[in-house]
Amino acid sequence: MQVDLRILRYDPERDAKPHWEAYTVEARPIERVLDLLHKVKYEQDGTLTFRRSCAHGVCGSDAMLINGRNRLACRIRVDQLGRGRITVAPLPGLPVVKDLVVDMDGFFDKYKSVMPYLVADSTPPPERERRQSPEDRARYDDTTKCILCAACTSSCPSFWAQPSYVGPAAIVNAHRFIFDSRDEAAEERLEILADKDGVWRCRTIFNCTDACPRGIKITQAILEVSSAIVERHA
Repeated sequence: MQVDLRILRYDPERDAKPHWEAYTVEARPIERVLDLLHKVKYEQDGTLTFRRSCAHGVCGSDAMLINGRNRLACRIRVDQLGRGRITVAPLPGLPVVKDLVVDMDGFFDKYKSVMPYLVADSTPPPERERRQSPEDRARYDDTTKCILCAACTSSCPSFWAQPSYVGPAAIVNAHRFIFDSRDEAAEERLEILADKDGVWRCRTIFNCTDACPRGIKITQAILEVSSAIVERHA
């Protein structure tokens, strides 16, 4: 079958602003959008620029705006998008470097700001692992699934309106350690997220949950963090 593929292109060295370019691509229904982008780059226009790595929905590199929704190009098949036109654009709300590549530095700065690592300094490290009960592990299991693709943060109207908002992805990764029974820095993270650009900017719109390719209950995680902040000050 032939697919009408429209890609939002932008080369800062040549273009004053982004513009749409059209490509006709032969594709099978089971092929993924990433396959179509490869065909364009390899067979029609080698200047097309996009990120991808594992191509199996694990690394999060190829998150894009596909038919108006943030998705991973390596997971969305042609048959899931109907028989009409397929549009591909860079993630919204982030600076475009070139074509489908966005600048992720600010995103990762926010991620690093919430201390996304285990803090357990009061006792010497054990000879093997820091053990934990299955029940304690289950408490934060959902938020361990984040692959830092930025699909959630770049789908968030609160982030579009206020780019200083730490964003859903950072809060999810803070949640993962705040509720880890082995961690000792929950108070510090809650203090960080109690800031005006922390959890209180969330408007519970659920765009983030809808965009997440891993099915994380992001809005629920944000509400659990905000509840922990309230309890801390009660």
